[in-house]
Amino acid sequence: MKIGIIGLGLIGGSLGLELRDHGHTILGVSRKESTCQQAIERGIVDESNISLQLLSNADIVFICTPIGLIIPILEQLIYHLKPETIVTDVGSVKMPIVEQGSRLWDKFIGGHPMAGSAEQGIDAAQKNLFKDSPYVITPTQNNLSKDVETLKTIVNELGAKIYTCTSENHDYATAWISHLPVMISASLINACLAEEENLTFKLAQALASSGFRDTSRVGGGNPELGIMMAQYNQKALLRSLSEYRKQLDQIINLVENKDWKRLGYLLEKTKQGRIDFL
Repeated sequence: MKIGIIGLGLIGGSLGLELRDHGHTILGVSRKESTCQQAIERGIVDESNISLQLLSNADIVFICTPIGLIIPILEQLIYHLKPETIVTDVGSVKMPIVEQGSRLWDKFIGGHPMAGSAEQGIDAAQKNLFKDSPYVITPTQNNLSKDVETLKTIVNELGAKIYTCTSENHDYATAWISHLPVMISASLINACLAEEENLTFKLAQALASSGFRDTSRVGGGNPELGIMMAQYNQKALLRSLSEYRKQLDQIINLVENKDWKRLGYLLEKTKQGRIDFL
């Protein structure tokens, strides 16, 4: 198949590396000519250009840009496509993207590979990024089953675990396990930075190790991505933030009242709950 990839960063570049190994012809589009050249040199793509016209013969196109650019790019892309071309995206929020995307192109199918790394850009592109990781596909009732199966076949070649659900269910689920943790982690970092006693601050900074690194990692990530999570998944994120605040208030109440027994019960519950959940 001829597979188009718009955005040759970590996700787009890794898709190209993997799918080219499976015999597909990869057509890559990037904003920068230097990135296009680098993609060719690294064997990520067969052809690359800054023009969307390169994708006029593509069988399927992956839009691998930040969330806010997906729909504007699709609006430009549709003038270059064959009527039978499938278009999908890799955004971490699905409801607004699928709703608008489906109106623009009846063969638009939402997608979200839940894989990544702390590194960004084409230099971070790697093989096996998607192996054994969830890849969510959010078709609508208007999508043809054969188009959905085509996308699933390609995703299967990545070695990913395919999940199919509605865009709404996706967004509520990812609010809990992806978007809420970013906000909690950011709040933790901000709270530590707000410590006014200099000696305490310096000592905490010196003692910070794996526990703090683990819990603060996602809050120290790409700010643009965090903003887009909140902007595009506002309803689901506010719902999860509200419930988290209730849980935090409960813990505050237990500590204030020195109710160590009930705190112990809660921590036993969360200890086992984490094992069961994961």
